[in-house]
Amino acid sequence: MEDGKRVLALDYGTVRIGVALSDEMGWTAQPLETLKRRTLDRDIAHIASLVGTYAVRQVLLGFPIQLDGREGPAIKAMREFQARLEQGVPVPVILWDERLTTKAAEDLLIAADVSRKKRKGVVDRIAASILLQSYLASLEPVSKMEPASRADEYPDRETVEPPHEHTDHSRKSAGRNGRTWRRGLSDDSLG
Repeated sequence: MEDGKRVLALDYGTVRIGVALSDEMGWTAQPLETLKRRTLDRDIAHIASLVGTYAVRQVLLGFPIQLDGREGPAIKAMREFQARLEQGVPVPVILWDERLTTKAAEDLLIAADVSRKKRKGVVDRIAASILLQSYLASLEPVSKMEPASRADEYPDRETVEPPHEHTDHSRKSAGRNGRTWRRGLSDDSLG
């Protein structure tokens, strides 16, 4: 990512568009706004103004893929929006898998005890932020995602590194009974 340039993410919907923005370093995503849909021309003009205002390098557009990998029913409207957006902004438009971002945003807001009425106004921008953060994380080399050694911070403590039995750097976590989970599937369910 170029220095001083941001990524703008859009969680496209027929009623609202969630908007999120990266920091200039491309490390974090922040919810920016929820755009209430009006006309396609006005929506594109507003997004183009955001691109200029925030020195955006690229626009990330959520791609509605179903859980089984097929294109979702909202794909036709999103494709029309994508085509107009590509004409209306002077930066590249990148499609990114948006599966479960709205669900994750809803779950986050429910856990934070946000009322149903207030959730309606922010869920789209939170979903856009989750979408953007997943994209930004995909740009990071695996070595940057690994935890750093803390030996230099605590020189008087003995540091013991865990044994490295494999070189698989995918994100895993141990669940109950020692099962390993990846993206919501346990090793048991993988066969």
